[in-house]
Amino acid sequence: MLLPQPLAHGRLLRRYKRFFADVALDDGREITAHCPNPGAMLGLNAPGLGAWVSPAAGAKRTLAWTLELVEADGGLVGINTLHPNRLVAEALADDAIPELAGYALHRREVRMGEASRVDFVLEAPGRPSCWLEVKNCHLRRAGALAEFPDCVAARSSRHLRELTAKVAAGERAVQLFVIQRTDCDRFAACADLDPVYAAGLAAAAQAGVEVLFYDCEIIPQEIRIARRLPWTQAPRGV
Repeated sequence: MLLPQPLAHGRLLRRYKRFFADVALDDGREITAHCPNPGAMLGLNAPGLGAWVSPAAGAKRTLAWTLELVEADGGLVGINTLHPNRLVAEALADDAIPELAGYALHRREVRMGEASRVDFVLEAPGRPSCWLEVKNCHLRRAGALAEFPDCVAARSSRHLRELTAKVAAGERAVQLFVIQRTDCDRFAACADLDPVYAAGLAAAAQAGVEVLFYDCEIIPQEIRIARRLPWTQAPRGV
C-alpha cells in the first residue's frame, strides 16, 4: 500500500485528546496533525520521537496533516489504524495471505451480530463464508514481542464472541492481527492491560476461530503485509 506522498519528517512534540499530535517539522514549522489512532499508543507517543506526516488530500480538512509513522526502537511503526483494512484488502486481491487465498468475492463492512460490522466476508462457490475481522497491532514492550491490545478493548472482545457464533453456525471465522512494525517475531495477548480480551482470544481459538498474525514491511513510501508470526500463548491444539 502506497502512503500519501510526499511525507514530511519531524519530531513529535505531544499527542493529546487522542486524535491530535503536535509535530515540529524538519523545515522549522510546527504543525498540528490528525492522529488516526484511538488507542493508548504506549511507547509511541513520547515527545522527541521521529514522526512522518502526510498532507491532507482535501481542502475541507480542519487539520492539514495526518500522523502516519513514528520512529521507535530503531524502526518505523505505523500508527494509522485505518491502514490495516486497506493492507488486507490489497493482500486479499493478490492472494498474498495463503490462509485466506482463493475467495472470489471480498465483501466489506458486513453486519455481524446485533451491533457490529465485520471487516470482510470472503465468499467462493463450494466454500463456507469466511468472516474476517482485522485488528491493528503496534505495541511492543519487551524483546521482539508484539502485543494486543494496548488498552481495554471491550468492542474487540465483542467481536470475538460474534466470530465464535459464526463458527458455531457452521461458517469460517478468522481474527487477523496486522502488526504495523518490523521488529517483532511473535505475538502475545496483553493480559495485564486487558485480561478479559486475552481470555476471550484463547476461548475463541479453542472454539474454532482461526487466529492469524502478520507483520509488515514499512518504508516512508509504502507499507505491505509481510510474514506470518507465531502466537506464544496459543491454546493447546490450536
